[in-house]
Formats: sequence, C-alpha cells, structure tokens
Amino acid sequence: MMDVRRAGTRHRGGDRAAGIESLHAFSFGPHYDPENLRFGAVIACNEERLAPGAGFDEHPHSHTEIVTWVVEGELTHHDSAGHAGVVRPGDVQHLSAGAGIRHVERNASSAPLVFVQMWLAPLRPGGEPGYQLVHGIADATPYALPAAGAMLHVRRLHAGGRTAVPDAPHVYVHVVRGGIRIADETLGPGDAARITGGRGMAASAQEAEGAEVLIWEMQ
Repeated sequence: MMDVRRAGTRHRGGDRAAGIESLHAFSFGPHYDPENLRFGAVIACNEERLAPGAGFDEHPHSHTEIVTWVVEGELTHHDSAGHAGVVRPGDVQHLSAGAGIRHVERNASSAPLVFVQMWLAPLRPGGEPGYQLVHGIADATPYALPAAGAMLHVRRLHAGGRTAVPDAPHVYVHVVRGGIRIADETLGPGDAARITGGRGMAASAQEAEGAEVLIWEMQ
C-alpha cells in the first residue's frame, strides 16, 4: 500500500519574523493531528528554511534519533555533550538524544539555509547521547540507524534514471528536488510516499530532470 502526501498539505510553522520557515509532514509541536503521529519509526520530517543569522536557540530533546540533510547552505550545530559540527550539502548529521540533550542549530553564514530534518523513535528509550557527522555520503552507501531499526538511502538520479525501492515493512520516500514516479504516482519536491509492505517497487526520475530522494527503510 502507498500513501502519497503532497508538499502543499504540510503544516506551516516556524517564525517568519525571526527568519524561520518550517513545513511539517507529521503532527508536530502546537500542530496536533492524532491521525498523523508517525509512520514506522519516523515521527517528524521537517523542511526548514533559515535566513542568514537565524536559528533555533538551545532547546532539549530526549528519546529521539535526529537525522539532518542539508539541501542548500550550511547548518551549524552545538550541543550540551560538547559536540559541534557544520553540516553541508551531501553530509548526514545524526544526533542521538538518548535520555536527554540540549542543542543549538543556526545559520551562521551569509547565505540562506535549507535543510530536511527527520526524527525517528528509538527501539529502546534512554541511553547516552551520541553524535555523528558523515561528510559526502555516497549513493551506494546507506546510513544505518540501528537504534531505530532503520536505514537511510540517498538517491541522486539523472533524468530518466531508476532505483529500486527497498522491500521492507515500512518505507518512507521524501523528494528533496526534481521529480520521480513510483507506481502510478508522480512526486515533486517536498512530496512524500509512505509505503507499507511494498515488494519489487522502483522509483524513476522524470525525463526532463533528475531527482534527489531520501528513502528510509524500516524493519
């Protein structure tokens, strides 16, 4: 079964006066939707736009695996466990909140910042916080997130290119840029597909353009 969610249906949040624009794919913060709390392990998929100098002041997290993918610009991260990093396009940042951590996220550059941040529920809550920043992840190298029983596949497709969609109990597909086709559905930037129990499926980039796609494979 495949459930397509369009970019235009995302809940708008953030604080435009502070240079923050947010689009939420799931129930999030003051936007509560009991019918849209999670899919598999994914509990949030937020598209964030930060103006130069804007950001999220120090705030807490717990019992959450937070994975960030930068689309454009640079994201600066600092946390209460002493980790720090600058995330650029092609990098994967993973913050494991464990039993509790506080962090700051900011656009410290003079250019706009666009990123996608995905939150996953861990299989077991608690534990020590952790941090990892992988630079320049390749298409052929998925990022394993065993704490959530999940694997992130990054796919950059040329026009007309094709990639297999993993066979798994739950697969979440998010289109970062370009357009793809899965089964009989065409997805554009910001669109997502929630696939349950899919087998032998594939995604193909539209002929006129390539595509960049994030795919979560969840057991």
